[in-house]
Amino acid sequence: MTDPAPGGAESGETPVVDVLVIGGGPAGLSAALNLGRARATVVVVDADRPRNAATLRSHGFLTRDGVPPQELRRLAREELAAYPNVQVLVRTKVASLEETAGADGARFAAVLEGRKGPASVHARSVLVATGLRETLPDVPGIRGFYGMSVFSCAACDAWELQDRPLALIGETGDLAARARLIARWTHSLTVFTNGADTVDTADEAELAASGVRVERESIADLEGDRGAITGVRLASGAVVPVEGGFVRPVWTPALEFLAGLDASRDEHGHLVVDRSGRTSIPGLYGAGDAAAPGPQQLIVAAGQGARSAAVIVHDLVGVVTAH
Repeated sequence: MTDPAPGGAESGETPVVDVLVIGGGPAGLSAALNLGRARATVVVVDADRPRNAATLRSHGFLTRDGVPPQELRRLAREELAAYPNVQVLVRTKVASLEETAGADGARFAAVLEGRKGPASVHARSVLVATGLRETLPDVPGIRGFYGMSVFSCAACDAWELQDRPLALIGETGDLAARARLIARWTHSLTVFTNGADTVDTADEAELAASGVRVERESIADLEGDRGAITGVRLASGAVVPVEGGFVRPVWTPALEFLAGLDASRDEHGHLVVDRSGRTSIPGLYGAGDAAAPGPQQLIVAAGQGARSAAVIVHDLVGVVTAH
């Protein structure tokens, strides 16, 4: 693709790279690995604030089932260190991203905020893999159990909770649908709407026929010890015993830095991409949760990153002289 490696710019000089990867999760790191192997110059900008920071174990990732998410990130960064054409900037974020037109072929200019490294990066292509920001329901004590005995992803964590009495806590309109999914792993599930009118009477009747209880009363607190939930205490003082559970957060794409670009978004604010990860702006791509309707398993996001990398390489060949 191009030389020199991204770390080779002189002090005060804005480096120009083939690809700026925004986000250091599984999608971004997988893309960086495959881009590096294709001899692209790459800068990965990682704010180091992953959505799954509270998760002790990740599941469903072939050969890494049960590994802590932070360990997956450490292993990935260790592998990337073998590629001199890939630079990872940690505890750094992109403050803004704009289109540019320079003689160097750069299409985008990014302003960075972080501890060290360049203050800006110019890139021929940009992959957005920033994931989601999540807001948990306003339930006292929920942070003390989240990631240990209360989770958000059934596909990731329901196996460990199977056949136990479980809670599903949420205030969104898809709560009944999520309850039907979680009921696959347990015969004792209680849906807590925390006072919100999110499960209609038809859905409640259907859930009841499957043995799923709907509790509409507000939650006063969660009970348990050392991260292990034992009950949900309602405003009336009644306690519903549980041995684990799931929560439905509100997810928001972390894309504030794209305010200066007119990239197409869906109704929930996610980047609209085609099957190859291309957005409505040439040279701008999306992968992982930033371009999906909801959180994905790590292995799915990593696969999307790899696919986007292959597409970016082929697109770069059309505008950049290959080695």
